[in-house]
Amino acid sequence: MLASGCCGYGDELARFVDLSRLGAIMVKGTTREPRAGNPPPRIAETPSGLLNSIGLQNPGVDAVIRDKLPWLAQLGVPVIVNVSGALVSDYVYCAERLEDAPTANAIELNVSCPNVKAGGIMFGTDEAALREVTAAVRTVFDRTLIVKLTPNVTNIARLAVAAQEAGADAVSAINTLVGMAVDVGTRRPAIHNTVGGLSGPAIKPVAVRCTWEVARAVDIPVIGMGGISTAEDALEFIIAGASAVAVGTASLVDPEVYLEVVDGIGAFCEAEHVKLRDLVGSLKLWDVCG
Repeated sequence: MLASGCCGYGDELARFVDLSRLGAIMVKGTTREPRAGNPPPRIAETPSGLLNSIGLQNPGVDAVIRDKLPWLAQLGVPVIVNVSGALVSDYVYCAERLEDAPTANAIELNVSCPNVKAGGIMFGTDEAALREVTAAVRTVFDRTLIVKLTPNVTNIARLAVAAQEAGADAVSAINTLVGMAVDVGTRRPAIHNTVGGLSGPAIKPVAVRCTWEVARAVDIPVIGMGGISTAEDALEFIIAGASAVAVGTASLVDPEVYLEVVDGIGAFCEAEHVKLRDLVGSLKLWDVCG
């Protein structure tokens, strides 16, 4: 899949890759009203990663439905709309609008947003808040509902269980890690918002661990993501328990990385004489006594 936030709405990548070969497109974060995003600088390169605080820049859900989804529908690839908000009612509004847009095959809830009603705590770090927003969206959206889990918690498996029990059909693991970088020359934070989301190869070991923990805790599919740059990276997530994977930051270096991952997974399965579904969750733990 194309991970939310790095592929826009797909059209900017269409001249580089055949998007119809992919499993799904997760479009960038969508909110109730249009958002201009945070002031620059909004991204900073870090060792083996990228720090960003875009601020959910988007034209708003109504514009996405009107101007973006019709083109995406022509690709014949499932479209997953990432939805964000500051209140439960924001998520519900977007879900209701997308329920009336059949070209939106699924919703991915970005629960790494501050819940302003609860004093700014992220929806995804509090079980009660996560249950509330997931259940509320479930009541108004009948198609596939995915919850994108934040790794910035002490027990991500418990949050995954909460999402499942509240009606989620699948979970994404993981969203970005909270990080910070400093420009020593100017003595200012590298990005205007001071802290931002860290993505890229640097977070892959954390993402694989989270995927493994979540997959053992829930019965619904897990979409693994976080630092995937190669087919081998993707296979790590699959063996750890992911039923599907998404690639994001690596596309900023190589727009064709998606197809390289797809082809590489196919080549591995052929060489190993295995079916992809048989690799899901096939991790073999070391014997305790060995």
